[in-house]
Amino acid sequence: MSTTLFTRCWFPLRDHKSPQILRSEQIVQLLHTGVQSFPGKKISRPKAAVDSKGNGFVDDDTGELSSFFTRRSAMVSLVSAAVSTFPGDGLAVVKQGLLAGRIPGLSDPDDKGWRTYRRPDEKSGGHGVGWSPIIPYTFSVPQDWAEVPVSIADLGGTEIDLRFASSKEGRLFVIVAPVLRFADNLGDDATIEKIGPPDRVINAFGPEVIGENVEGKVLNMEVEQHSGRTYYQFELEPPHALITATAAGNRLYLFNVTANGLQWKRHYKDLKQIADSFRVV
Repeated sequence: MSTTLFTRCWFPLRDHKSPQILRSEQIVQLLHTGVQSFPGKKISRPKAAVDSKGNGFVDDDTGELSSFFTRRSAMVSLVSAAVSTFPGDGLAVVKQGLLAGRIPGLSDPDDKGWRTYRRPDEKSGGHGVGWSPIIPYTFSVPQDWAEVPVSIADLGGTEIDLRFASSKEGRLFVIVAPVLRFADNLGDDATIEKIGPPDRVINAFGPEVIGENVEGKVLNMEVEQHSGRTYYQFELEPPHALITATAAGNRLYLFNVTANGLQWKRHYKDLKQIADSFRVV
């Protein structure tokens, strides 16, 4: 993707054969084409060539001026400096829209070394055309946990919205799925109760989380209420997993915390605290 900046600031560069000051938009055009015409002097594109050191353009007609534009990185830095140093009255404002992929959402550590993640409002993700923006969610993790890339090849496919991991304690991921995939009469204000009771929810969606049937693996089920929203919480073994399920808007949220046997034994308290911290705001 390319971005074009339009400014009205004056750029302090002169053609050595012309007294006219070059404007920054002319510099941008030069950066884009490599060799371009200057006011009062034409540069012949076929004559331009790389110099003997391989780091700039040399042209019979331009001499020092064309060798000034040596590398693209230097060119971009030059324009960036012009924009930041000379904020003219017509300086364009670059606005950031919805962004895919990872956007930092972690807070600074608290006095116990835990950080809270909140899904950024700017993060994209609709799981289909026509879906409303995902309602943000939050959870807390110890300081050594960090976000890791999500692959469409992961268990859960494109509906995995986020993944975190700690080499010491375990890993987690969040599945955000359209409720229409499970029922067509829930509307745009679904609740987990409308989807079903806890046993029905874990039997229906547990396999999406752990990749196998959950029959005989559910050790514990709890129902919690927080700020008027209901959360189903499940503990499974094996594999070791803590699953929190809720619904908001037109989506189902599945928050999964898992670990290997040794991690589960040593860090169960932290893993349970992570699972209990999940909220849709």
